[in-house]
Amino acid sequence: MAEEARITKLSFEFWLHKTLKWGQSTTSESQQDVCLHLPELQEFLLQIYGVLKHMSCSTAIQEFPLIGQLLGRLCWNPFVVGYDECQKILMWCLCCLYSGEPQNPVELKANSWIQSSLCYLLSFFGLGYQDTDINNFISTLGFTSADYYSKLLENVVLSLVTELSRSHRCNSQQSISSRVTSMSFLCIPLITLPDVTPLLESLLSYYDDGSKEVLHSLFLERVNEAILEEKISLPKSVVMQLWLRHLPSLEKAVLKYIKKLITSQPSSVQEMVCLIKGSLLYQATCHPAIFRTTDEILKNVLLETDGAPEVMIVMQVFTQCFVQAYYESNEQCKFPLKAYFPHHPHSLVMALLKQPSDLTGHGLHQHLKCIAEILKTVEARGIRSCDDLFDTWFLFVHFGEWADTAAEQLLVSPAESSDAFLWLLAFYYNPSNENQQRTETMVEARSVYDQLIVLSKASAISITDLQTIFNSKINVRQPGTKQLLMHLIISFLLFTHNGNTISREFANLAVRDNNIAEITGLLIRLSNRISQLGVRYQRILELANDLLQKLKCGL
Repeated sequence: MAEEARITKLSFEFWLHKTLKWGQSTTSESQQDVCLHLPELQEFLLQIYGVLKHMSCSTAIQEFPLIGQLLGRLCWNPFVVGYDECQKILMWCLCCLYSGEPQNPVELKANSWIQSSLCYLLSFFGLGYQDTDINNFISTLGFTSADYYSKLLENVVLSLVTELSRSHRCNSQQSISSRVTSMSFLCIPLITLPDVTPLLESLLSYYDDGSKEVLHSLFLERVNEAILEEKISLPKSVVMQLWLRHLPSLEKAVLKYIKKLITSQPSSVQEMVCLIKGSLLYQATCHPAIFRTTDEILKNVLLETDGAPEVMIVMQVFTQCFVQAYYESNEQCKFPLKAYFPHHPHSLVMALLKQPSDLTGHGLHQHLKCIAEILKTVEARGIRSCDDLFDTWFLFVHFGEWADTAAEQLLVSPAESSDAFLWLLAFYYNPSNENQQRTETMVEARSVYDQLIVLSKASAISITDLQTIFNSKINVRQPGTKQLLMHLIISFLLFTHNGNTISREFANLAVRDNNIAEITGLLIRLSNRISQLGVRYQRILELANDLLQKLKCGL
């Protein structure tokens, strides 16, 4: 490497002087001189490439301050570009100088120049503006130079697309794969050029018979970045091909998407639904592999944030949108549900997939009890590990509306099923029973629940009655237990007559005690479910939205 750099530095001044001389004269002597030196020049360019591929753009400019001038003059010399492999090597050199993440104005300017140079090389193969005869020819055709070069680029792209479509019939698959790899690499600086889009689509749809990825990894990364930054627009099927063949791109897309949903803080679940349904990722999750990868990333985010309510809401709304799309899809080759939830008991998946709004009265109670029994059975199996239990809980969290329904039914129609419903809530907020944590949660929940039932049956109550319960339980040690108790209290406020009468006073209390964020997240989730229950729940929905506005004003 040091020897190559030494030779390149010694040669650099000589070749720069040559390019200056060639560019200043169009005499036959000058043209002969170019042709005489072409083999040596090609060797020199290979040495340049050998050095540049190990450098960043800034380092290369520091090492060779006039590298841009040298390469630029060579790109515009038709004799150089037309000789053997010179055009390809020049493109390699330019790609080495391209900065994927420019850090300063110099690199930004260099990127712009490189894109223009590569576009020129691809579109006109080094012939053009300096050639009077060709410019006259362009004028005769009725084109401007810019239009003509654009048309030529379009033709080059079409030619490469045709080559890709025919490559499967070629016997020499190894050479074709190498060609495709090279082609994808050379596309990197040109990714955001609209005329190159058909070639991107063909490359991303190309597969050979081998197990090794044929497209250059940097190409896949750069295309993904351009998609996420909305610099290019590709068909959904093509984006799916990208994410299916390159896991890092899918992971980056999912993380960016989750972050956007959390940080954008939609004012309602309906707004979040619009954001989700308008995204490419949501459309791509119709493929089980993409759905499961997205789900696994959501699981990790949930773990890393200790079950943050914002993450749980994103996950639940995303699941609701997916289930709705799955059942509404008319595709003939629809994947079975087992493909999306392969590691969970089918009976549990099917039970959770039912809509609470489709069941009423005794049927709803029986279904809630059925879900609780399946979850208890899974938990009771000694052969299952902690990871299995967590995965089961994670599946249950996807369908959090069942926990919300259990809390509502506890207050609306108290029945013998209260133990099962309380257990569902305890499992939702505290899946692990290590050190009897969930048992303690159940005791606390039963105590608050019994007190709330007494208040719901009283002839009249005041905010002081509820404040007594709230203050006595708000400092419990387990975060999950505190969230469960808050869930019961909010359900009491929304779904019972006595709760309605003091709900606004409770909102003032929550603002004063700085419990806004937790209650707001719960209300957003509950208002989403209530909105699906029909006109008879309109008054409750208005109350939930009113409380939300009051809490947000207190932030």
